[in-house]
This record gives sequence, structure tokens and C-alpha cells, in this order.
Amino acid sequence: MYTVKRLSDMAGITVRTLHYYDEIDLLKPTQVADNGYRYYDDAALYRLQQVLFYREIGLELLEIRDILDSPDFDLVSALRSHRDGLQARIKRLNNLIGTVDTTIMHLTGEVDMSKKRLFSAFDDEQQKQYQREARLQYGPDTVNTSIRRWNSYSELQKKVVMDEGEQIYQDMADLLEAGIAAQSPEVADVLDRWQAHMRYFYEPTLEILRGLGQLYSSSPEFIANFQKLHADLPDYLTKGIEHYVDELEYAEIERMLAADADQSAKG
Repeated sequence: MYTVKRLSDMAGITVRTLHYYDEIDLLKPTQVADNGYRYYDDAALYRLQQVLFYREIGLELLEIRDILDSPDFDLVSALRSHRDGLQARIKRLNNLIGTVDTTIMHLTGEVDMSKKRLFSAFDDEQQKQYQREARLQYGPDTVNTSIRRWNSYSELQKKVVMDEGEQIYQDMADLLEAGIAAQSPEVADVLDRWQAHMRYFYEPTLEILRGLGQLYSSSPEFIANFQKLHADLPDYLTKGIEHYVDELEYAEIERMLAADADQSAKG
């Protein structure tokens, strides 16, 4: 059996998060002692692993709970699916890394490289694949709305939007440089602006925001751009956005629970 502290250390999440998972019936302790201490067995550990895997691909907590509680959920099948998804992500990232490495060698004079190869990881077929994946993950309406919305702006409007975005990331870099924690209220204030800024492109759901946060420290293109502002900015953004979205999600679930309780009281 594992104490809540030991499980939080093993999984790299906070005790508060585990308590919250208990509250929303996502991960119940196997046993609660008379003194209130929570204990978890191996089955709970495997369930938590699944929760973290699904969080990694951007699902929200209540969606994960429904998947794991489904009568036809199979742990081995789920792990195989996670593995396939991770392998596909590794392949895409390796292609991008290869292009970055070759570009570096070209710029430093180690190899001659045609301008066409500068974009070998971003050819038409790959772009179509990214678009297909975006449509599958976020839905065609979100992707199509984003394209139409951006194309509707004038060149001046596009510049204003881009300048605003650059200022947001610069402000995040300034907070990082000042030693402000990624989970601080100051960072949350900037991320409020960031979330509002995303509405220039699409309605930013929690799933999309969380996915962007993960992409900022895993995509070579994003990493390279953000490191121009501060070497540690990609990881700082990911941590800040993860915490920010968690807080939004907690607040939303608490509103839902309060509404259910109010409805039950009236009934």
C-alpha cells in the first residue's frame, strides 16, 4: 500500500491534486484509516498512471473519469494505444530534430544544404497530416473557424495581434527573469491575457490551452522561438499553463458540483 505522500512523490504530482482526484471520484483511495490517512494499492497506482497518460494528450479530468469507468475499458489495450500515440509523436519530433540539426550544420558551414531541404520536415504532405491531426484532436469546426478568422483580418490587424502576442511572451520572460514562480498569481494574470489573445484565432477550450502548454516545451520550433527571450522560458510556460488550466478546471468542476447540489436541494 502507498501513502498519499509516497504516491504523489512517485507520480510527480501534488498531494492536493490527489485529494482533488478523490473529491471528484477520479481516483479514490483504496483504504482510509481511522485517522483519515489515505492508502492506495497497485490497482490505484495503475489507474493514476492512466489518468496521467490521458492528461498528457490533453483530455479533461471528467472525460478521463468517464473513460476509466467505462465497462469496456481495458488497461492493456489503453497502454498499447498510448504507446502507438507516443511512437507517432516521437517520429514527428525526430523528423523536426533532423531538420534542425541539418540546418545548424548548413549555417555553420559543415554541409551544403538547399533551401528546399530547410523545409523538409514541413512539406505539403506533412502539413496536410498536421491539419488532419488538428481536425481529429480539436474538431473540424475549430480548425476551420481559426483559418477563416485569421484570413478575415487586415494586414494591420494581423500585426496588432502578433505584437500583442509577442508582448505577452515577453512579459512571461520578464517574470521568469525576476524569479517569479510559474504557479504565481502574477503569471496567472499574464495567462489571462494569453487566453483572451487566443480568441483572435479560436475559442480556447481547456483542452486546447493544455495542449498548447505541452507543445511549448516539446516542439523544436516553439522551443527555439521562446529561448530567444529566455533559455528557460519553454519549461516555464508549460509549468505555468499546466497550473493555470488546473485551476480553471478545478473552478469549473466546483461550479458543476455546486450546481448539482443546488439542484438536488431544490428537488
